[in-house]
Order: sequence, then C-alpha cells, then structure tokens
Amino acid sequence: MRKITLRTPAEIALSRAAGELAADVLHMIAEHIKPGVTTDQLDQLCHDHIVNVQHAIPANIGYHGFPKTICASVNEVICHGIPSGLVLKDGDIVNIDVAVIKDGWFGDSSRMYFVGQPSALARRLVVTTYEAMRAGIMKVRPGATLGDVGHAIQTVAHREGFSVVREYCGHGIGTIYHDDPQVLHYGHAGGGLRLKEGMIFTIEPMINAGKRNCSELDDGWTVVTEDGSLSAQWEHMVAVTADGFEILTPWPDGFGSYMSIPQKAA
Repeated sequence: MRKITLRTPAEIALSRAAGELAADVLHMIAEHIKPGVTTDQLDQLCHDHIVNVQHAIPANIGYHGFPKTICASVNEVICHGIPSGLVLKDGDIVNIDVAVIKDGWFGDSSRMYFVGQPSALARRLVVTTYEAMRAGIMKVRPGATLGDVGHAIQTVAHREGFSVVREYCGHGIGTIYHDDPQVLHYGHAGGGLRLKEGMIFTIEPMINAGKRNCSELDDGWTVVTEDGSLSAQWEHMVAVTADGFEILTPWPDGFGSYMSIPQKAA
C-alpha cells in the first residue's frame, strides 16, 4: 500500500467540489429512470450534463478501456454494467455509478433507483444496503479503523440474511481515481488501517440477496451474481475530519424515503 496522503482543508474543498458534481448527476438522472428507457439513453443524458452543464470531464470514459460515462447495473448485475440498448422494465432496480473530474480532482458516487414498483425483496435489499453504507460511514473518525467500517456494514447485511461482495471495495480518491486505502465492506472491529484526519475514501458496499459469489462477463467489465440473485450498491465519498467525517457527495434531493444520515459528524 502506498503512503496515504492526508489532505489539507483547501484540498478537501476541491474534492468536495468534484464530489458535489457527481451527486448532482445522480440527482439529475432520477426523473429519467422509468420503464421503457434504455441504459444507453441514461448514459447520454449523464454525459451531456457533465460536459455541457457542469463543464467537467466524464472520468469513466476510456478508464482502462471502459466505453461509457456511467456504470448502469440492473438487477443481478453487481457493478460495472455497461450502458446498452437494454430497456428498463417495471420492477427493475438499477445502480447508477458516475465519476467526474473537475480541476484535476475526482468525484465518485452511486445510488440505487427503483424502476416502477419493485418487489418486497428488492425494496428490502436496496434499503438494507443503504443502511449498511450509513452504518459504515457513522464509524468514520480519527482513531477508528477500516475494520470498524467493514464490520458495521457486514453486520447490517447479515442481519437481514444478505451477503457482502468481497471481490470489490471502496478506495482512496483525490487527484487519483482509485487510490489507497482499499476499503473492505467486511471485517473485524478494531482491525485494519487506523483512520487519520485528512483521509478521503469511498464507502460503497455491494450487497447480494443471495450468496456473495460473483462472476465477470465476457465483456471484461460486467460483474453479476453467480446465483442470479438481486444485488444493490450505494456509494459516498467521505473525508475524515478532526471530530468524525464529512460526506463529500451529498445528494441535492436528500434521501427520499431512505434512512436519514447526517452530512457531517455530530
């Protein structure tokens, strides 16, 4: 693991500015997610918003060869779904993951959306995954550990009979898209890296309704549940502050019907 850079207040402000743009894209696209729309159409809307409205750079295009602006992961897709002609239908759940670059700083966030009316299981999975992310974020403070974060996340998921994907994790972020530290969404309380003021990283649990096992499709990107069960993911960028945390990707529309979460530690 490379030495982790502790960011100054001025650098955190630049990270926050990029993070807020990512959150704004997720707010913008919400009204367009409905039965009959394709994930390619959603991708184009996000691209045009980033380029023409925000005057920022879509970070995903060309990243290790990824061809699109967003990752659009539907139903059993865990992450990295490539937008296509896939038509969303009533009852689907979809994760939109977007990253932007502004003034050399990366902003990265994702959230879940319901397409029409989801099943009871789908709704419980999405809400539980949000609660798991929230539980992890609430553990962030100087002196805590990444193990505390992961343990809090897996505790919520396992309580509901769901599983935590282990092959993909959160990451440090700043002027590098995916940096150290790696933020696992499972673990032992008190274990792992000790947190310090100035660290910035993502917390982005991927929770499956069935078993945790996953497979990558032949396109080299799309990751799905091996058993075909539903999967959900939420993601925020978080900065460690002197007395806790700050969410750097606050959603402009708040949290809707989901559980409330403070933007900064109380």
